[in-house]
Amino acid sequence: MDNYNYGVIGNSKSAALISDTGSIEWLCFPDFDSSSEFAKILDDNGGEFAISVDQGYSITQSYHPNTNILRTRFEKGDDKFEFIDFMPCYKTENNKIFNPPDLIRFVRLVSGSPKIKIIYNPKLNYALGETKLEIDNEYIKSYTLSGVYESIFLYSNFPYEKIINEEEILLKSDGYFYMSYNEKLKVPTLDDVNLSLQRTEVYWLDWVEKGLGFGNFREEIVRSALVLRLLTYEKTGAVIAAITTSLPETIGEVRNWDYRFSWIRDSGMIVRVLRYIGYHSEAQNFLNFIINIIPTKDEKIQIMYGIRGEKDLTEHILDHLDGYKNSKPVRIGNAAYFQKQHDIVGVLMDVILQDFENYQISQDRSEELWTIVRSVMHKIEKHWQGADKGIWEIRGEEKHFVFSKVLTWAGADRGVKIARLLKKEKYIKPWLEICDAIKADIMKNGWNEEVQAFTQYYGSKNMDAANLLIESYGFIDADDPKYVSTVKKTKEELLHDGLMYRYKNEDDFGLPSSSFTICTFWMIQSLYKIGEKEEALKYFNEILGYTNHLGLLSEDIDFKTKRLLGNFPQGYSHLALMETAYILNVHKPQK
Repeated sequence: MDNYNYGVIGNSKSAALISDTGSIEWLCFPDFDSSSEFAKILDDNGGEFAISVDQGYSITQSYHPNTNILRTRFEKGDDKFEFIDFMPCYKTENNKIFNPPDLIRFVRLVSGSPKIKIIYNPKLNYALGETKLEIDNEYIKSYTLSGVYESIFLYSNFPYEKIINEEEILLKSDGYFYMSYNEKLKVPTLDDVNLSLQRTEVYWLDWVEKGLGFGNFREEIVRSALVLRLLTYEKTGAVIAAITTSLPETIGEVRNWDYRFSWIRDSGMIVRVLRYIGYHSEAQNFLNFIINIIPTKDEKIQIMYGIRGEKDLTEHILDHLDGYKNSKPVRIGNAAYFQKQHDIVGVLMDVILQDFENYQISQDRSEELWTIVRSVMHKIEKHWQGADKGIWEIRGEEKHFVFSKVLTWAGADRGVKIARLLKKEKYIKPWLEICDAIKADIMKNGWNEEVQAFTQYYGSKNMDAANLLIESYGFIDADDPKYVSTVKKTKEELLHDGLMYRYKNEDDFGLPSSSFTICTFWMIQSLYKIGEKEEALKYFNEILGYTNHLGLLSEDIDFKTKRLLGNFPQGYSHLALMETAYILNVHKPQK
């Protein structure tokens, strides 16, 4: 079964997907959101960097333990060799992160005399036009002949003619392929490659060691943490949702989105989980990114931003690409960026409260944050009674989504807590009145007496997995009969064969037909909180079994086949895995 049999490598600047046969089928240089050099995952003619060997080779793949360095091993009798793929990432003498837009393929001869052919076929700029390859004394240069100019450089100790012509290469000793967005001032050597590999391995090992020990399920938690670090854009602290665009939620359908952006909604969970497992500097960096892009006065708060804080994420269709398994369209940009989603204010205020509670911050930063808090509270007071698009970014009619209302209440609640923390007494009473008004409205209109649950939106009888989170935001206690009933009704309606729907009612794209991975983790957490601990652990072990051969998760899982779907690897899914492990007491942070 095809189950996204890819490994991911990266260096907090860019990332690549490498198939279980060693083919690079997705890479964007120089940054996560740049145009692609290899995009075979989206179209057979999208470009790849593959290894061809005779039949009879067994191929296995694994990560160097506790790193983002991927090893693909080829064996046929005495003929054995490995491709060790990584992107350089390590600290320099002045303690700065060195993470250039480079990808290195170290070829290690294990034994025998293996013969390989290299298929080096970059298609720059999303394969929009022709890419020309030229051999120089020092490198192979690939560049576009029309449209936006792009180029990359490949250095190797193998003959360039044989690489370009896909001729057989006899492995007599170790070798390398060093690909860079930039022309190198010093031509890399095998010694340089070895040194870069060792430095990168030490960087990842040291980073994992910073964690809190992780407890049970250590391997899964560490891999998830490494994925999250890989999805972090080092320059700004932004964390992208996934490295890919347009991998479909369901094969052959049109729910295909570009996820190479940073969602505000993910922020609270990201900061919280990073703190749980001991990565305080990473939590602080992402928190800084969120706060730095938030307007302080009357400008609209967006649900998502580019990795440098870009606000315009205009969506375009790449008609020339067939899409993953012919699932069109292929999109770049994301039209959801201008949607109205009231839950954003709750997440934002939760993040700011975490900043005040957990970190020492300067007076000028405190004043800046306080200005943001007052501005957000003004927005809550003005807009909380309005409808929105909801957490699932429905592109149709706006509704009074219960989860949006709860998160709006959470925003006001955090505003009160921050005012108390800063001893701003005059704001507490009026803001408490806003809190009470929102809560009363939700209890009256969001609770459906007939269904005996909080439903998707006011007047609806449909369930929504997002409402499982209302306890974690403090709106209701876990032992409150209304929460317990909501969890049980949500499970009854949305749980199918151990996996969760987001919702089952039709939206503007029809009926969802795959499970949204994070929702299953939310259900596991909720079951545990209401006392169904054995059942929660059962479902947790089951979903861990649906990861791919390297322990990676995507956005969605097919109900029938359990194959991975949607963009990949999905940071939100791995975050939820870590938080669920924490809630199940798999790991408790040190005091």
